[in-house]
Amino acid sequence: MRGPLEYVALFLIVVVALTIVYGMVALCDVPHRMAQKRNHPHQDAIRIAGWFSLFLLHSLEPFLWIWASLYDPVRGWGFSGKPGPDEATSAELAALRERVAVLEGRSSGSGV
Repeated sequence: MRGPLEYVALFLIVVVALTIVYGMVALCDVPHRMAQKRNHPHQDAIRIAGWFSLFLLHSLEPFLWIWASLYDPVRGWGFSGKPGPDEATSAELAALRERVAVLEGRSSGSGV
């Protein structure tokens, strides 16, 4: 005859096992969430590699974290101090607005 403590122990073992499995699966998605937050161009590849890493006992996770964190929407790739696409586009936009203002000044001053 089994005592009630054996059922409590079995319940605890099952809960701990399920928690560990859930934690391992949730850990696979962390680099993908980082990539989504940074608007990474390779979000899908990072997600697939994360799931593949689950079957390799998370041996790829450090590389996925690095891959997901290397891209910054402002700077682009790496840690260079080069202006990102947003900064270059805003500078070009300002120059184009100046040219349009000069051209509009010429056309309105000619009386046409």
